[in-house]
Amino acid sequence: STSTSAAQNDPPPPTTEPLVPTSTEAPSDPSNEELAAELSTDIDLLFASLADGIDLEAIGRIGRSGDVRAAWLISDILRFVGRGDARDALIDAFADLTGVNVSKPSPWFESTNLLIERDVAEPPRYQELKGLLFTIVDSRWAPFFDDPDSEIDYRYLNWGGVRPDDRPLGDFDAPCRGGCIPALDDPAVTDAAGGNWYPDGAIVFAVAFEGEARAYPKNMMEVHEMVIDTVGGVRFGMPYCTLCGSAQAYDLESVPDGIEPPVLRTSGLLSRSNKVMYDLNTWSAFDTFTGRAVSGPLREAGVTLDQLTVVTATWGDWKEAHPETTIVAEDGGIGRSYPADPLDGRDDYGPIFPVGPVDPRLPVQQLVLGVETPAGDFIAFSVEAAKDVLQSGSPVEFGGVRVIPDADGLRAELIDGTPLVTHEAFWFAWSQFHPSTD
Repeated sequence: STSTSAAQNDPPPPTTEPLVPTSTEAPSDPSNEELAAELSTDIDLLFASLADGIDLEAIGRIGRSGDVRAAWLISDILRFVGRGDARDALIDAFADLTGVNVSKPSPWFESTNLLIERDVAEPPRYQELKGLLFTIVDSRWAPFFDDPDSEIDYRYLNWGGVRPDDRPLGDFDAPCRGGCIPALDDPAVTDAAGGNWYPDGAIVFAVAFEGEARAYPKNMMEVHEMVIDTVGGVRFGMPYCTLCGSAQAYDLESVPDGIEPPVLRTSGLLSRSNKVMYDLNTWSAFDTFTGRAVSGPLREAGVTLDQLTVVTATWGDWKEAHPETTIVAEDGGIGRSYPADPLDGRDDYGPIFPVGPVDPRLPVQQLVLGVETPAGDFIAFSVEAAKDVLQSGSPVEFGGVRVIPDADGLRAELIDGTPLVTHEAFWFAWSQFHPSTD
């Protein structure tokens, strides 16, 4: 089928090859110029045809227009179109616009990476047009495209392959319509002894607030990717972006007076391979890596959630260092079972969604401990290197920050002992959201 409602591309297979295809010299970029009238008409014809069968002739004329900005629209449509004449026409049009033949089986992946690499400007009405495309697939995404003052860079926004989780808080029986990643709200927990079902050498994402500690098994987080919980009187949400290797925690009560604490959910959308979370109450989208609301009523209110420290450790070492800890019950309190490795090595060979160029100072998926200093500077410490140095008995210090062990995980503090908020992430993710990082 050539209908976007019936066909879709799977993410590309993992690869160790460069993330951006070898490219010729980029065509000139018309930036903020208006679209030619003929091109604007052809774009309208193409988008009007998406639900019932793509207008191949309009695609060809768009490719011959010479306006490279239209390549974003071609790439976006490639995400949802399966094999056939429509995909071939889109690939040809992209080549005409950019001078690059994107290879199969992942033309959408390569075309998007190329456009990010070249920093190609979006065409006029891009937010509106992309919203039209995405709401054909799922109408519930409409609020993410409706805010005229949205701070989302829609060039980077793409589909992660699942639908929004819009189940009410704590309603585990509500249907996950269309196939979502279901959040786990206020999970049942046991003490450390009751957590002997989880292997001592397996990874947990752990928090400790006001004398209370809790561990969240990695295999559970790979299934739910979002937990809402209360520990030590702190109400927080913990998104886990498997694609970025980052478990983060946000204080849900760190909102202005009169604003209801958000109910964080997974939208099914990504921004440069980072999951886009949103608030179920207002359908405001968040930058998951920074906790800043980027669309909707919470953007208007200027909400940026306070981030909290998450320690990545093995369960055996965490419970030894924090004997008072609790851990999520084996069935999550919802009567389900969890495989030991739900992703089966899916992310072992590099990003499987477009991220664009990657800072070359560290390997793409090197785990780093990320820190923001009180002065607003960002520092990344290689987790592997920091652990090696600490185990040798030497200190790990840089820029007034000291890395310290917590169980067999890491956290950080200022030289004077003031704790700093930290979490781990893959280098590509940390460096693209904090490009000024040391």
